[in-house]
Amino acid sequence: MKKQIRIVSLLMALLIALCAFAACTPKDDNTDAATTKTITVEVVHKNGETKTFTITTEAETLRGALDQEKLVEGDESEFGLYIKVVDGERADYDTDKAYWGIYKGDEYLMTGIDTTKIADGDLYRLVYTAEG
Repeated sequence: MKKQIRIVSLLMALLIALCAFAACTPKDDNTDAATTKTITVEVVHKNGETKTFTITTEAETLRGALDQEKLVEGDESEFGLYIKVVDGERADYDTDKAYWGIYKGDEYLMTGIDTTKIADGDLYRLVYTAEG
């Protein structure tokens, strides 16, 4: 009887050790789980006022992050979204020769928001720009 109790106790201790090991072992997730990123978006309005938005997202592109926050509106085109409204302010080149310039830091982007990939810590600026 004492031998059976020792065996059961030993098996219980082994089971507890295995459970503890499994709980402490990091998971190897080879899934395509989205990575959470936090980006900063500064909106420079026509009057020069700057508003800063901190966006935490799992989106892969700038468009996804801006859409998530309902920060931009515009027209769809073959090249992606043509931004006409940012943070409630309209800039429409066809009517007032103004547009929203898109910058990553201080660098003017030559890509649209649909194809601009984002990374944690990125800073983007949407700047009201008028010609003339």
